Amino acid sequence: MATIPDDDMVHHQTTVELESKDLFDYSKRSQWLRAAVLGANDGLVSTASLMMGVGAVKKDMKAMILTGFAGLVAGACSMAIGEFVSVYSQLDIEVAQIKREINRRDIVDAEVESLPNPWQAAAASALAFSLGAIVPLLAASFIKRYKVRLLVVAAAVTVALAIFGWLGAALGRAPTVKSTIRVVVGGWMAMAITYALTMLIGAKGLH
Repeated sequence: MATIPDDDMVHHQTTVELESKDLFDYSKRSQWLRAAVLGANDGLVSTASLMMGVGAVKKDMKAMILTGFAGLVAGACSMAIGEFVSVYSQLDIEVAQIKREINRRDIVDAEVESLPNPWQAAAASALAFSLGAIVPLLAASFIKRYKVRLLVVAAAVTVALAIFGWLGAALGRAPTVKSTIRVVVGGWMAMAITYALTMLIGAKGLH
């Protein structure tokens, strides 16, 4: 019976460990990228829907831009705070678990350093939301004619939704066409519902 030399066994084990590490690093990066795409999509849809809702009752470009900007700031802050609290809570749980399982302090410190950073997660979440929210703001900023402005915003948001939908599907290894269609249709529905309900309330009048 043939035996494998020790050097070959060590080389094979090292190769497997490196491949496992590369696979873990890729998986971790893809999760962060997918979360960033989803955050950008949230910023895009929520800000565009706010702007379309205000645009349903106010033709003033300034009102539309200010509403979008307020939505960007509020949404980015909300996303950052929510992500910070969520990751920090997860971090506390995992650190406690590591301390229960491992007694050596140097190993504990090394394990803790590999865990997600709440500050980085909060900053990334806020940045992703802001990048998505800036699309409808830029689209509406230079168009004075009311109807043209609404159409340009809708068109710009549609293109961005298609891009974000494709990226999210690609990173999640899901069918790109179906996922892209779902994201685009979902964004259209959010804008249409917000526009229609705001117009309805505006037509009835608030006293």
